[in-house]
Amino acid sequence: MKLSGKHIVVGISGGIAAYKIPELIRLLVKAGAEVKVTTTPNALQFVTEMTLQTLSGSSVYSDVFASINAHATEHISLPEWADAMIVAPATANVLAKMANGIADDALTTTICSCVARKPMLIVPAMNDKMWENPATQQAINTIRSWEHITVLEPAEGPLACGTCGKGRMPEVEEIQEALEYILTPKTLNGKQVLITAGGTQEPIDPVRFISNYSTGKMGFALAQACARRGAEVTLVCGSVTAQLSNPFGSIRRIDALSAQAMYEVCTAEWPKADIGILCAAVADFTPAQQAAQKIKKQEGQTSLTLELSTTPDIAKALGETKQAHQRLIGFALETENEKENALRKLERKHLDAIVLNSLQDAGAGFGTDTNRVTIYSAEGRSIELPLQSKTDIASKILDSLI
Repeated sequence: MKLSGKHIVVGISGGIAAYKIPELIRLLVKAGAEVKVTTTPNALQFVTEMTLQTLSGSSVYSDVFASINAHATEHISLPEWADAMIVAPATANVLAKMANGIADDALTTTICSCVARKPMLIVPAMNDKMWENPATQQAINTIRSWEHITVLEPAEGPLACGTCGKGRMPEVEEIQEALEYILTPKTLNGKQVLITAGGTQEPIDPVRFISNYSTGKMGFALAQACARRGAEVTLVCGSVTAQLSNPFGSIRRIDALSAQAMYEVCTAEWPKADIGILCAAVADFTPAQQAAQKIKKQEGQTSLTLELSTTPDIAKALGETKQAHQRLIGFALETENEKENALRKLERKHLDAIVLNSLQDAGAGFGTDTNRVTIYSAEGRSIELPLQSKTDIASKILDSLI
């Protein structure tokens, strides 16, 4: 889900974490969103109005009665303009006011007219003792129960007062991810999605293995895209170096390093799934015997022969047991006869679609943040997606196939 063209109101209350909000505004604007800011008077003790205005490109609504306000009822016009509102940091004071419908400044009047009308992301941040206060917990539980409200839990860690506990505001990247989550239509709500990611490691001896260059970036992007759309994702990971950046939504990760281990997990999980997306680069061959001890090079030795045996075919096993309600999507990375090999795999493994990668394209394939793919469906359709981020590719795969 892109933020391009979205109208976002950022509400800031008077907590030390307000110093992080200019960076959040910068990220939202960079993502293409239009941002307007409203604050409590106390928030401007932590971050200047000039900074907020410069980064957002709009005047800041901080005084209900200011003559510079664009509208006489700015707290009404802002929610009408907005696609969503973020309140960050949401202090104990603002949470208490929200829960009780108190609206006595620019921020809380805007919140009061936005609640129950537009999606809102509430990001509490305060000292751990204040967070644990029964009144604060009662207020946040009340707010959680309202429609259109999403609460991003405080993080644990060092606090401004010098103690350590739960109360830190999550990093701004996580707030952006949560915003994208709440703005994404939940087209996969109630669906179970099985996704594989990364390469596999086929052990030679206790210290060596056969593997490939897969990092898991494409599989992680797909998992995140499915979770944003409301799916419950089971992510089966081989060897990965990518990070699942600030996942928001339901993603259950299972690590399965070898082809055999991944096969066992996938065949066990597949009957519960509605959709399977097999993005992992699974080894076709594995050493026939794993040495119990490290294989040592002998004096004068010039070569070593390894006997390899084939690994279980995960895609074929899932394709052959696919039920009428299930959809199975595979990936193919080829170096020659790309289309022919991909279409043969599509048919032989009973897939509903296959996504073809090519190592011939600069910026695509293993280890990159971008990709260029062609999608082939079992019905004979094909879609070429030009070079773009793997996040965008993941979203467009879902748009075209699910």
